[in-house]
Amino acid sequence: MPIAGERVLELLAELAAAGVSASVDGGWGVDALLGRETRAHEDLDLVVALADEPAIRAALSRSGFALHEDQLPVRFVLRNAAGEQIDFHTVTFDAEGGGLQPQPGGGSFRYPPEGFVRGEIAGRSVACISAAVQLRCHQGYQPSEKDARDMLALCERFAFRVPRGYESFITSS
Repeated sequence: MPIAGERVLELLAELAAAGVSASVDGGWGVDALLGRETRAHEDLDLVVALADEPAIRAALSRSGFALHEDQLPVRFVLRNAAGEQIDFHTVTFDAEGGGLQPQPGGGSFRYPPEGFVRGEIAGRSVACISAAVQLRCHQGYQPSEKDARDMLALCERFAFRVPRGYESFITSS
């Protein structure tokens, strides 16, 4: 079930009421940076502190969300009976304000402090992940058409060079 902008705001408000800070990532993060909804979103991706996992689960259980995938400490996914899905990317914040996320194959990915910015969803300001970090996260694998549209829109909006692997998705008008 797609998650609309107003619903994203409701979910972020539920988390904030529980004392949880969340930064929008993924497709909704792209749309927050662009300031408009560009497509239907199957899920909501959020970057959160690993230590907030119990508070997140407790807060969203009141809205019918339950654990769907547990890949902690890397990530976890909650889903409700309506089919709404939230993918939580869990980080441990360092002294500089960067977020370290363990990776499934070992090592870690660091969200730099400047990678946490503000965007807009449904006319409201929200915390989100920067375009530069979004582009970094979308490299090193064969992109889907959806990923390519998102990344090309960020490149156009923020005047970034199109990353390697995305050139074949550029069409002439």
